[in-house]
Amino acid sequence: MENKEKIITLMEKGVKIFNPDSVLIGKEVDPDRISGENVMIYPGTRILGEKTLIMSGARLGFEAPVTIDNVYVGPDVDLKGGFFEKAVFAGKNSFGSGGHVRKGTILEEEACAAHTVGLKQTILFPFVTLGSLINFCDCLMAGGTSRKDHSEVGSSFIHFNYTPNQDKATPSIFGNVSQGVMLKSKPVFLGGQGGIVGPCRLAFGSVTAAGTLCRRDELRQNRLIFGGALKQGSISRSEGSYTNPGTIFEKNCLYIAGLIALKNWYKNIRSLFTCDFFSKELLKGMNLTLQQGIDERIKRLEAFCRKLEKSRNLLLSKSDGKETSLIIIHDEIINRWDEVKKHFILESEADRSKSVSEEFLAAVDHGIKENGKDYIKVIQSLDTGNAGMGSAWLKSIEKAIMNRIK
Repeated sequence: MENKEKIITLMEKGVKIFNPDSVLIGKEVDPDRISGENVMIYPGTRILGEKTLIMSGARLGFEAPVTIDNVYVGPDVDLKGGFFEKAVFAGKNSFGSGGHVRKGTILEEEACAAHTVGLKQTILFPFVTLGSLINFCDCLMAGGTSRKDHSEVGSSFIHFNYTPNQDKATPSIFGNVSQGVMLKSKPVFLGGQGGIVGPCRLAFGSVTAAGTLCRRDELRQNRLIFGGALKQGSISRSEGSYTNPGTIFEKNCLYIAGLIALKNWYKNIRSLFTCDFFSKELLKGMNLTLQQGIDERIKRLEAFCRKLEKSRNLLLSKSDGKETSLIIIHDEIINRWDEVKKHFILESEADRSKSVSEEFLAAVDHGIKENGKDYIKVIQSLDTGNAGMGSAWLKSIEKAIMNRIK
């Protein structure tokens, strides 16, 4: 079907295309995957990719031209301008013009961003809000209970995700998965014109003051983190060597374990909220994208582990061939990586449905009967006891994975 034919087909089913001659629909795009209910496509829009899904109420390109390529656009999503590829927007998301969103990115319900924001391999839980002029790749952010109480990243913020040793073993978690999905945790606030050097972990309730560059974990809740630029100096640097491989390895493993727990949440809980073709396809997109995120993190961690061979040899030459505690840590990671990798792959494919508490499933089912298949309302309606059971289940998945690795 040619471009004009597809545009006519979409308009006949109810899609509003304001300047058809300026819109491109790829040959591979399936019109049946585009809803005809209140979908608005503005001039300069390009829709590409056989997996692209556009649900009711979506609005594309209101502020500037927009390109989407294999993107899952949930209900009432507003992509105002920019480039979006292999990403998922679960519903009621708003993204300002100048957006640059690449593969592995999931914005859950009502997460949003202002103009000129770059994301890749990023997961934002419901309500998380990003300001303008932000680079926020390779991280997961949770926290907050509603649109009025949400985690936020201030304008001109950077998550530093690439090291001088040329690796990306740098994923950061703000909040956590097991409590974050319950929508009952305190928000995290990352102040504008600041940054975080990955990999880093911050607890719920953390606040970084504007202009702060955070380099360390803070696992205590409700802390204000502040600090200015580093003092100027110059010291010798050994290229290619790692001084804290154990910490980097553990943080990456924790991140992967969190993603696997989230995958179990999608499979066993989010699946209860699908009701038609579009919602089922959206969940498929979320699962596919999350698995791609797990694969990406395993790939990046493997590249880091391979670099430890060179680092070990450099350290050995400096110690005149004597094994130090740091070299021993290198050896442990290098020797165990293949086993750890296999474990991650098996865990990401495992069926954890039997480990879900029947009482927790009953609570979710009751919430669906009371609120319909509105994911946000149902999860918000869970009392603290039931939410605690759900969190404990997800936490047990993470702990089981980490115990095997340790």
